[in-house]
Amino acid sequence: MKDLNFSPISKDRKKELLLFQKLTKIRFRSLELLNLSFTHRSYANENQKNIENNEKLEFLGDSILGMIINEYLFLQFEDKSEGDLSKIKSFVVSEPSLAQIAKQIKIDNFILIGKGEEYSGGRKKDAILADAMEAVIGAYYLDSGMKSVKKLILNLLVPEIQKVIENRHQKDYKTLLQEYIQKKYKVYPKYTVTQKVGPDHDKTFWVSVYINGKSYGPGKGKNKKMAEQNAASIAYKELVKPKQPPKKDNPPLK
Repeated sequence: MKDLNFSPISKDRKKELLLFQKLTKIRFRSLELLNLSFTHRSYANENQKNIENNEKLEFLGDSILGMIINEYLFLQFEDKSEGDLSKIKSFVVSEPSLAQIAKQIKIDNFILIGKGEEYSGGRKKDAILADAMEAVIGAYYLDSGMKSVKKLILNLLVPEIQKVIENRHQKDYKTLLQEYIQKKYKVYPKYTVTQKVGPDHDKTFWVSVYINGKSYGPGKGKNKKMAEQNAASIAYKELVKPKQPPKKDNPPLK
């Protein structure tokens, strides 16, 4: 950790970090590491001092999260195929899923973001929250080791795995659409940004998805991934409509 440039922690910030630990029961030996995991690049860029952001911790946390979840799924669901396990994992470690977990443990209340992101609602954006969740995992691994971080990950994500098994999870429509289209038409959906509006810190994207020359959407979102998911949702629901029973003609009036 000697290559990480920790920023000084004020007394007020220390109180906030201790409150996070009290609320979540996640104990860090190093408050500097915990603070770094909450530091978004927008905050680091706006700060006059040369401080780190949480992107390296996010990179580490993403790898650890994937390994722990892969191991758990492999050991717990011996009857399922590799494809089934991959599908479960794709739902559980998706951006919306991780963002929801981040909100559950109040990460949105403690992240450090720049003024531009703050004004544009960055504290509630799935991408920022999911990245912070992965950064916290990376920081906790460095702080407390593999045994502790494995326990944390399973405590947070096993309930999400159970939702997937019981089909109560938030659907990944891009995956569902691709699987359906490949099976039915032997082609891949193609996503195209049709419009983007707003400044860099607060853009809105519109994305259409093209299948066999026909477009569906557009889907709207605060980033391309969200817009693509919404476009895929529109296409999937249009193409995979439940079959309606044939209408019976009304008998003639006497």
